[in-house]
Amino acid sequence: MLSAGSTNHQTAIMLNATFVRPEKFYLSGFSNIPHVKYYYVFLCFVYVVTVLGNAFLMSVIYLAKTLHTAKYMIVFNLALTDLCESTALIPKLLDTFLLDNRYIIYEACLSYMFFVFFFTSMQSWTLLTMAYDRFVAICFPLRYHAIVTKPAVAAILMFIWCFLVSLLAFGISFIDRLSFCRSLVVNSFFCDHAPIFKLACNDTSLNNIMAYVFFVIVLCIPSILIVISYICIAIALIKIASGEERIKALKTCTSHLILVAIFFLPILSTNIAAVATYIHPNARIVNSSLTHIVPAMLNPIIYSLKTEEVLISIKKLYKRKRLTDAAVNKVLM
Repeated sequence: MLSAGSTNHQTAIMLNATFVRPEKFYLSGFSNIPHVKYYYVFLCFVYVVTVLGNAFLMSVIYLAKTLHTAKYMIVFNLALTDLCESTALIPKLLDTFLLDNRYIIYEACLSYMFFVFFFTSMQSWTLLTMAYDRFVAICFPLRYHAIVTKPAVAAILMFIWCFLVSLLAFGISFIDRLSFCRSLVVNSFFCDHAPIFKLACNDTSLNNIMAYVFFVIVLCIPSILIVISYICIAIALIKIASGEERIKALKTCTSHLILVAIFFLPILSTNIAAVATYIHPNARIVNSSLTHIVPAMLNPIIYSLKTEEVLISIKKLYKRKRLTDAAVNKVLM
């Protein structure tokens, strides 16, 4: 007869023998769509516009001393995260599907997942920080410069970066405990969290819980707090006697409201629809990919065109450059 100790040892060996960590995953992408390469060319165009737009906005904020304020530290952070998220997602996506390199190494897949989710999370929480800035500016205008200072904003942004890095590293690490003994085909356009952990053949309850935690912390909490902040802003605006002052205060929020709508409405609707109903994989991939890349492209365009301070700074920088060029030409003549 075998002792209890040897039985447990044999069970442990059997469990270890059945634990399978794949060398690679296969990203399926679209299925049976003609001329799909045109969509990837479109994504390439979107990436170029995103890089140029966000780099331009960051350059304007860096060069214009009038924009060296706490508010534009947040805007700079948003432009940086937009640029990083697009860079984390689109070049690899084009390499995978346009150049047909669909196999991705296990470790690279988890890194890919981390960076895409991290910068998406940063976008969400940066938009919340911008809502906080508008809330203080309109509800407590006399105390705004005492509350929203550069050190305070730097501390908030640093906390968000550290918190989200820790959260996502902790959550994604649970994939390491999964055994993939069945299909290794990921039904997505990148190493998405749910499509990967659902391939596992052992218990995925912790991963499922982490998926809901990500959804609540990354999307629900920021969107709810943004709505609450704008309810407070609306109440404060109603109390303003002058209609002209009310419109002037509201104009300072329009850029942010547009950015919030562009980011949260598509991503929330896509995630809720994925849970509530069946969506064809191709439709889900289109919705999800556009949800990730379009806000990053539009954010700098909207902020440059809709924010008076940025427009004035761009005009001043352009005039300064013309004067500098004219002075250099006179010296050379």
